[in-house]
Amino acid sequence: MTEHVWSYQSAAGYLAGTDLTGFTVEATDGTIGKVDKHNGEAGDAYLVVDTGVWIFGKEVLLPAGTVTRIDLTAGTIHVDRTKDQIKAAPEFHREEHLQDAGYRAEVGTYYDIGGPLGGEYGSHRA
Repeated sequence: MTEHVWSYQSAAGYLAGTDLTGFTVEATDGTIGKVDKHNGEAGDAYLVVDTGVWIFGKEVLLPAGTVTRIDLTAGTIHVDRTKDQIKAAPEFHREEHLQDAGYRAEVGTYYDIGGPLGGEYGSHRA
């Protein structure tokens, strides 16, 4: 059921049409970077996060289903994964992967919420 990973959780506080570009992203154990690109389309929502020096200036793709809370006032987005879990996700290259259905399926499986990986948030949840 990886399609749910590409939608915001109802309690996350996402308001349709909100631009999250520039928001700071907080993993469960610290800051991972800032949102460089955001797609809020229902069923296809994600964040592209510039990790800066955290993982050598790479970008990561986070499905919207990983977002637990958005603080519009503070400009922060909280996700339900640790830094190590995000770092271990399938490697992301913007120019290759944003439109690649196979890559999106791989990421969806990695971050699957309530799917075959087991547990409420899959086996990758801390």
